[in-house]
Amino acid sequence: MSDHDDVCVLLPTMNEAETVARVVADFRDAGFENVLVIDGGSTDETRSIAREAGARVVEQSGRGKGQAVREAVRHYVDAPYVLMADADATYDAEDAAAMLDPLFDGEADHVIGNRFADMRPGAMTRLNRIGNRIINLAFRAIHREGYRDILSGYRAFTRESFLRLHLTADGFGIETEMAVECVKNRLPVAVVPITYRERPGGSATNLHPIRDGGVIFLELYRKAKTNNPLFYFGGAGAMATAVGAAMTAFVLYRYFAFGISHEVIAVGAVGATILGIQLFVFGVLADMIHSLHREQMARYERTVGGETPDRASERRESDAVAGRESGDDATGSTRRGTAEEARD
Repeated sequence: MSDHDDVCVLLPTMNEAETVARVVADFRDAGFENVLVIDGGSTDETRSIAREAGARVVEQSGRGKGQAVREAVRHYVDAPYVLMADADATYDAEDAAAMLDPLFDGEADHVIGNRFADMRPGAMTRLNRIGNRIINLAFRAIHREGYRDILSGYRAFTRESFLRLHLTADGFGIETEMAVECVKNRLPVAVVPITYRERPGGSATNLHPIRDGGVIFLELYRKAKTNNPLFYFGGAGAMATAVGAAMTAFVLYRYFAFGISHEVIAVGAVGATILGIQLFVFGVLADMIHSLHREQMARYERTVGGETPDRASERRESDAVAGRESGDDATGSTRRGTAEEARD
């Protein structure tokens, strides 16, 4: 029997033949016998090498890391805890215990490994480092939570909490979407410092910084519609208003400088400005509705849990009365005992 029978190590792979055996062996040596490799149709020997290393291997039905993670957790994982990592040997199996402790202790349902806590030289290019910082700042500004490294591929979570998340991203946007959904569902999240290493020589990354970075930014903005509607609609409104102001400035300059009127552009400027103002107002109203909804959900959860403010007050008063009564009973018993001793 293993010390971690209730944990499944999940490794999404795509042409990771150079590193997958090492990663599987490291986790098995750390006491994790349940290692699941879900492969996205590798054209090298990734699947056979992973099987030889002792992993259970399945091939995903679709494409992309996001689809692989969803399919694996929903259909191939039975363990209550999931430890997810990349199969490129950039993460340490030695950090697994620290990643799982918040789950075992009941402190969190989702754990993110912070790569910036111990990033080794060469592990991330300067461009990727800057992009990661910008994305994390954008996430904090939009979704009002600071998870430090939302793009980290080293995650630990309970299977039950994962199934509560509404995940649709197919590619590398899955990490961003998971972070956003944790905020939306108010899941307790812990951030754990981990070591992040350079990819071993001979292995190639499947990440395309510009393309995947753009997808991640779009995912952040798209998810703001339900988490921060003021930013979502207000951002679009500000952009439309700015376009309208620029068009207005152009029309006025051409008219006063050269006496040329641009009626069509002027109409467009007015339309863009009105649209921008309407979007901003709609964002304010949507944000008010969203805040009210969150308050109602919090009140409902307290009611279901039996901890409404009224009930909590009643419980405290009841405990106080019970304490006084027990104290009076104890005092009375003591007095009666003393009287009896005196008579004896």
